[in-house]
Amino acid sequence: MVADSHGTLARWRNYFSQLLNVNGVNDVRQTEIHTAEPLVPESSSSDVELTIEKLKTNSQITRY
Repeated sequence: MVADSHGTLARWRNYFSQLLNVNGVNDVRQTEIHTAEPLVPESSSSDVELTIEKLKTNSQITRY
């Protein structure tokens, strides 16, 4: 157990040094990436154009 601030800093420094200074090189292609974002398919150009037209129509109605 570390009781003083210098010991705590030294322990964190050692921890991150070991964590970040790895000797081996990982192949990025083999690294599995996890995200919290759902996979959303890309929109087609016709979907984008249709949405823009809907927004234009809606904005004309709500103008003051």
